[in-house]
Amino acid sequence: MKKTLTTLLFVGTFLAACNQPKNEPSKDDNAIVDGHPAWIMQGNIYEVNTRQYTPEGTFKAFEKHLDRLKKMGVQTLWFMPINPISLKDRKRDSTQLGSYYAVANYKAINPEYGNMEDWKALVKHAHEMGFKVIIDWVPTHSGADHYWLTANPDFYIKDAKGNPISQYDWTDTRKLNYKNPQMVDSMINCMKFWITESNIDGFRCDVAGEVPDDFWSKAIPELKKMKNILMLAEGDKPSLHKDGFDMSYAWQDFAAMVKIAKGKATTASLDSVIAKDDTAFQKNKIRMYFTSNHDENSWNQADFGTMPGDIHAPFAVITQTIKNSVPLIYGGQEEPFLDSLKFFVKDTIIFGKYQRADFYSKLLALRKSNPALAPNAGYTKLSTNNDAAIFAFVREQDKHKVLVVTNLSAKPQTATIANAIINGEPTNIFNGKAEKIAANQAINLAAWGYNVYDYK
Repeated sequence: MKKTLTTLLFVGTFLAACNQPKNEPSKDDNAIVDGHPAWIMQGNIYEVNTRQYTPEGTFKAFEKHLDRLKKMGVQTLWFMPINPISLKDRKRDSTQLGSYYAVANYKAINPEYGNMEDWKALVKHAHEMGFKVIIDWVPTHSGADHYWLTANPDFYIKDAKGNPISQYDWTDTRKLNYKNPQMVDSMINCMKFWITESNIDGFRCDVAGEVPDDFWSKAIPELKKMKNILMLAEGDKPSLHKDGFDMSYAWQDFAAMVKIAKGKATTASLDSVIAKDDTAFQKNKIRMYFTSNHDENSWNQADFGTMPGDIHAPFAVITQTIKNSVPLIYGGQEEPFLDSLKFFVKDTIIFGKYQRADFYSKLLALRKSNPALAPNAGYTKLSTNNDAAIFAFVREQDKHKVLVVTNLSAKPQTATIANAIINGEPTNIFNGKAEKIAANQAINLAAWGYNVYDYK
């Protein structure tokens, strides 16, 4: 009898696994889909600027936001650099906080934020709630007084006089020498430290495209042997994916959206960038789409300055639903916090109303529940009666389908789509109602309007 029950249980488990939708994230954290962690396929990323997130600017203060972020549907928390900041040549004013990206010690915690125990407690708490946690990593340069400069001066590129050089106008940093194999091994060991010490789930790698490809092709397999981590490259160089990165920035797609928002381009520019991506990047790539991040917010006033007011919404919809994508939300966009955060000083986000939280929660819930929004799901661009203004597409996976119709113009539009692929009675995710949709049916959209339909 015991043997029979065991056999039945095994068969039941096997059949359940076989019937699982292709892109349904596995509960097994070790599962891989198309070479990527399965858990990111219908996931999302939320960027945390710890310094600016709360008046206290600490891990413990941020931890109080976990409940509301979970309710909103956030899955992966990306923390900007958590390391201490160098004092030498620090970019500062009287507050003397400096750049997060001038790392003084790759294996230590910035005391502004708390200590190592505070960090471990935050990661543990986040994991218990179902979040994933990735940290920002700065591999191209260290801060100007990193202890390697004294202990291992050959870890750095030097000028004709033998002085370590800075990169660009980053005068608070010193450029690392990737021709030094000892430095390469030391950098990899530092990355391994955070997986071992605090059980993080991956890295967002700063200026990843300026680090030699052979470093990443060596480092990433070693890191992934330790844990099924996510590797996100800040860069849009196609070779980064060949080096082992799971995801890269959709910078050109963002630039196209900004031009459209400012009335300087039509939807054709976005189609063009997507087509170029398909040619340049290998199959099963994942691109991170966004309407803001810490760089764009601080220096270019994204999203409130580049896509002001209601203009933001249709582009945010696209970032959440377009092909090959995992979307990013920058901390404060859900408020929305309509200001650019200063980079080198304390400049706190003011939370309180969370006016976009419901908008984002509906999109994140759809992404989680419908496999048609996984990066590797199908994509059909739809022709409309006004393709200069209307950007519409269908995503499909097995029997699952999502229709997205956006008006990327400042005038109301009536869209018609002569394609039977849209026929059905899907749910409009923003009003929760089932609507009959058919080819050549008029779909009315307000200026910068949008509809997203879930066909289940």
